[in-house]
Amino acid sequence: MATTRLTPIWKAGCALSALATLSACGGGTGASVASTPAPQASSASPPPPAVVVTPTPPTSYDTAEYQRSNAATQARAIGAYQAGATGKGVVVGLIDSGIKTDSAEFAGRVHAASADLAGNRGLMDEGGHGTSVANVLLGAKNDAGIQGVAFGATLLMARTDTPGSCDSEGCKHVDSTIAKGIDLAVSNGARVINISLGGTPPNAALKAAVNRATAAGTIIVFSGGNQYDDDPVAGSNPDPLAQIATDPVARNLVIIAGGLDASNTTLAAFANRAGNGANHYLGALAVHVRSIDETGAAMLFSGSSYSAPAIAGAAALLAEAFPNLTGAQIVDLLFKSATDLGATGVDTEFGHGALDISRAFQPQGQTSLAGSAIPVSLTSEGGLSAPMGDATATGLSTTVLDSYGRAFTVDLGATLGGINRTPYLTQALSPEVRGASLNAGRALFSVSLRQSGSGAQVERLLLAPHDKVQSRALAGSVFSRLSDTTLVAMGFSQSGTALARSLAREAANRFIMARDVDSSWGFDYRPASSILLDHRHGAWRFTASGESGATRRFDALAFAARPREGQRYSAHSAMAGANWSGSRLNLSARFSTLIERDTVLGAKFADYLGNPGARSLFLDTGASVNAGRGVTLRGSLRQGRTQVARGGVMSRAGRLRSTAWSVDASKSGVVTRQDSMGLRLSQPLRIASGGFALTLPVAYDYARGQTSFAERSISLAPKGRERDVEAYWSMPLASGAVTANLFYRKDPDHIRALEDDAGAAVRVSWGF
Repeated sequence: MATTRLTPIWKAGCALSALATLSACGGGTGASVASTPAPQASSASPPPPAVVVTPTPPTSYDTAEYQRSNAATQARAIGAYQAGATGKGVVVGLIDSGIKTDSAEFAGRVHAASADLAGNRGLMDEGGHGTSVANVLLGAKNDAGIQGVAFGATLLMARTDTPGSCDSEGCKHVDSTIAKGIDLAVSNGARVINISLGGTPPNAALKAAVNRATAAGTIIVFSGGNQYDDDPVAGSNPDPLAQIATDPVARNLVIIAGGLDASNTTLAAFANRAGNGANHYLGALAVHVRSIDETGAAMLFSGSSYSAPAIAGAAALLAEAFPNLTGAQIVDLLFKSATDLGATGVDTEFGHGALDISRAFQPQGQTSLAGSAIPVSLTSEGGLSAPMGDATATGLSTTVLDSYGRAFTVDLGATLGGINRTPYLTQALSPEVRGASLNAGRALFSVSLRQSGSGAQVERLLLAPHDKVQSRALAGSVFSRLSDTTLVAMGFSQSGTALARSLAREAANRFIMARDVDSSWGFDYRPASSILLDHRHGAWRFTASGESGATRRFDALAFAARPREGQRYSAHSAMAGANWSGSRLNLSARFSTLIERDTVLGAKFADYLGNPGARSLFLDTGASVNAGRGVTLRGSLRQGRTQVARGGVMSRAGRLRSTAWSVDASKSGVVTRQDSMGLRLSQPLRIASGGFALTLPVAYDYARGQTSFAERSISLAPKGRERDVEAYWSMPLASGAVTANLFYRKDPDHIRALEDDAGAAVRVSWGF
C-alpha cells in the first residue's frame, strides 16, 4: 500500500515565556540547536479596509497577541477581523498527527466527529506537528501566546499518522487513511481541508477521495514542500503529493502552499518553487512561524507545513464572511487578491504571489449597487464644482456587490470628489493676447490674437471682453446694425453677456479676483458661439441672446486623456434683459436660463446618479450711481434656482438655490486726471441650500438574495463662504496701462479648511 511521509521540517527555536522572551532552546530532532531570535512582528498593523462587511464589530483586533501571531500579521488578517470575520461557524478539516487535546487553544471548538482514523489512540498528538499546524490555523484569541488565522473556526481533527511511525523525520501517513480523513471532513461539512503532508504521489484511493471532495466544493490546501535547498531539481516543482492540484480531479479547488520568508517577497531557501503547479501556487509565511508543540510550549517553526494553515485559515474567514461564495470562488479570490511577486502575473517561482487577506476582503472587479445592475465606482467618478465648495455628502452608507456577489457597506460620499479649482489669478495675468477690429460701414469685425513665436494665432475667449486690461479679449465677433436703434451681433468663443457689455461700452474691469457677478456662470465654462439682439428705446436698452458652450472639468481620468482641454460637457443658455440709464443712475435686470446636459452647475456626478443634467434660472439685478467727482458706486445681485434632472438612484428631482453678489466703489482722477482706483467686496456664486434624494440599498440578505432600500439625501451647500476684498489702482501708459491690485479672499472657493488667500499683482500692457 502506498504511503505518504510527513515532509521533513526544520523545527528550530526556543520556548517563549508569557512575556514573549526567549528561554531554553530545543529541536524537533532531539539534537540541540543554536538559539534563534524570534522574528520581529510588524510594529504597525495594516490600515483598515476602505470598505467593510456589514456589520462592523466594535472589537479591537490589533492586540499584542495578534502582533505576536506572525503568520496572521504577515498575511494581513487584520482586514478580515475588522470586517467581522473570525471563521466562526466554519468547519475546517485538518489531516495530521492529532492535537494537544487539553490545550486552551482548541477548547470548545473541536468537532465531535474528530477521530483517530489509524488506530484507537484518541486525538492526543505525539509528534507535535498536528498541534503546531492547528495552532497557526485556528488557535484561540485569548490574549495568550498566539492566535490562529481563523481563530473562531471549528476544528475537525482527522488523525492519520500510523501508530508507532513517528520519529525524528516525522510521521508516516498511509494514503488510504488520508483518504478516509478527507471523506470524514467532507461528510461533516468542512469548507476547507488542510493537509500539511508530503512525499510520494497520491495513489488511486487518495485521488478518488480528492475527487469526491472537490465535487462537493470543498477546498484542499497542501503544503508545497521543503526540498529546494537540498535538491533544487526536485524542488523546482511542488512536492509530488501537492501536484495533485494539477490533476483534473482537483477541479481547481486545490491550493499549493509555498513558503515565504519574513520579507513576504522572497521564497524560503528550502521552499519548493511553483514550477508545474504555478496556476495553483500561493505563498505564505514559512520561516520562524510562531506556534506551540505537543507539550504546549511556544516555539518557532519553519516549513511549508505552516504556510498551508495560513491559507486554509484565510479560506475559512472568507467562507464565514461571504456565505454566497462557492469553494471555486474562494480559491479564485485568494489568487486574484494575492500580492504579485517575481515576474508579472503567474510565474514558475512564486505562482500567484503572496497571500493578502485584507485585499481579499476588499471588493474585486466591477461593483454595483445591491439589488440592481447599476455599476458604482468606489473611487471618485467626477467632482463638485466651485459653487459647491466643501460640500460633503454624509450618511450615504450603502450596500454594493462586487464581481463575486459579495455585499459590502461603503460610503458613497467619498465618491463625489472634490471641486476643480479655477486658477483665476493665472488666467488674469495671461500675457500676449491682443485684439484687433475692422469697421466696415454698418458692420464691425473683431478678433483676438495671441502672439506665438514669430507668428500669431486666433485665440479663444478666456472671460469677458471688458477684461482687455487683464489680457483677455474676444476670439471673434461680428456686429451689424439693422437700424439706428437695433443691432445684431454674433460671437465666436464669446458669451452673449460679453457681447452685450461690448455694445454698452462698459468700462474695462480691473479687478482680477473679485469677479463681476454676471461675468460668468460661476464655474469653469467656455462659450463656443452666441448671438445677440440689442434694441434701444430712449433711456431703455433691451437685449436678448442665446449661446452654446461647454462646461470644462479636469478630473483625473479625463485630464489624463486630454491634458490641455480636460473633458467638456455641452451647455446652452438664453438671456433676456433690460437696462435703464438716467443722468446719474443706471438700473438693470436680466433673466437667464442655463441648460446643462451632463453636469449640474459645472459638477459631474457619478454614473449611479444617471448622469443628471440640470436646468437653471438666474435673475441678475444691478444698479450703479454716479456720485460726482469721478466717484461711481455699483452693486449686483444674482439669485439662481436649479432643478437637477432625476436619474439613476435619484428618488426625485433635486432643487438648488444659489446666490452671488458684489458691491464696489471707484474713483477716477485720483493722482492724475486719467488714473483711477477702486474697491470691491464680493461673493462668487455659492449654493445656499438644496440637494437631492437617493434611494439606496442598505442591507443584503445572502440567503434570500434580497435587498433592503432606504432614502438618503445629499446637501450640496458648502460650509465655507468665499468673500473677496480687492483694491486696484490703474493709469494709462503709452498705448497701454499699468495696473496694481491687492486682494484678500476668505474661505477660497467656498472651502472653510483652506487658508485665507492674499496677494498682489502689477500688470503692464501695451498695444501693438
